[in-house]
Amino acid sequence: MTSAQHSRLVELIKELAVVHGRVTLSSGIEADYYVDLRRATLHHEAAPLIGQVMLDMLDEAGITDFEAAGGLTMGADPVGTAIMHQAAARGRKVDAFVVRKAAKAHGMGRQVEGPDVKGRKVIVVEDTSTTGGSPLTAAQALEEAGAIIVAVATVVDRDTGAQKVIEDAGYRYLSAVSLDDLGLR
Repeated sequence: MTSAQHSRLVELIKELAVVHGRVTLSSGIEADYYVDLRRATLHHEAAPLIGQVMLDMLDEAGITDFEAAGGLTMGADPVGTAIMHQAAARGRKVDAFVVRKAAKAHGMGRQVEGPDVKGRKVIVVEDTSTTGGSPLTAAQALEEAGAIIVAVATVVDRDTGAQKVIEDAGYRYLSAVSLDDLGLR
């Protein structure tokens, strides 16, 4: 990963997405700041950088043999899409997918939307991870749909236990931006 791309992404996350003040996270954990990463993942400059940095991180980790990226809707959606677009710009064929919290009760009744993942190697992504619950929920749905999970990759890791939970569940875990990078530790 080029340090210029990573550095600019960190600057944008600090500028756009780090909100200071007492908050209760969806996990129930209280914090003195909130990383509202959708403010970055849906931003015209930050989103392409997220795709580039995530692909570079995966490449550097030797994870190049995957065919799709996505995770639990809503935080993972723009991350998977950013990876798909940046992969296409590099001449690589990587699809995106969306995992619903529950299968639809109508139509096709699918929980995993997008190109079929059955028998395909996938990366489970997340914007920011606290407990690891969202990626694990996505992983379960993907395995039920027949996907082969290569790794779990998050843009920002809050360093509150997600890595251990995900690795204990048997998945390789990577994160592009740390709390140290953001000056939050």
